[in-house]
Amino acid sequence: MLIRVATNSDRDNILNIHLRAFPDSEKDIVSALAVDLLDENTTPQTISLLAEIDNNVVGHIAFSPVKIDNNDNLQGYILAPLAVLPDYQKRGVGSKLIESGIDALLKKGINILFVYGDPAYYGRFGFNTESAEEFVPQYKLQYPFGWQALILNPFSNANTPTSIECVSCLNNPELW
Repeated sequence: MLIRVATNSDRDNILNIHLRAFPDSEKDIVSALAVDLLDENTTPQTISLLAEIDNNVVGHIAFSPVKIDNNDNLQGYILAPLAVLPDYQKRGVGSKLIESGIDALLKKGINILFVYGDPAYYGRFGFNTESAEEFVPQYKLQYPFGWQALILNPFSNANTPTSIECVSCLNNPELW
């Protein structure tokens, strides 16, 4: 399996992966988010990775920076979205994408990585609700138990609770 950085020429593959991986009720909004993240002009940069098997793109993940209020020294990202083609699920593709992204963020010195997802799945990578509880997402969460974080590099956050702000294409309450 090859993990590589996605480019604008991968838009159709990214769209297809998310349209096929998500249920009808979510696929349109999530696939639009995945493609829109390619156009986000952020500092630090949004990271979009693809998984390839036998020259076929089978998975996608994106990591975008978050602004943490009242703490300019604390650097964070959010993992969203993640998708793997149905025929390739339960083969470690998603895990490899997550691990590759975490490695890239560790090398950048990022302090914290957030995710809003299934605790049983993301808990395997060290995400937990306790690490996220002092950080307030932009919108009221439909499933508050899914708000989790992974501490990548130690930090001090004296200003708690602290709100976070995501990149523009994640500023949609329907995603939360």
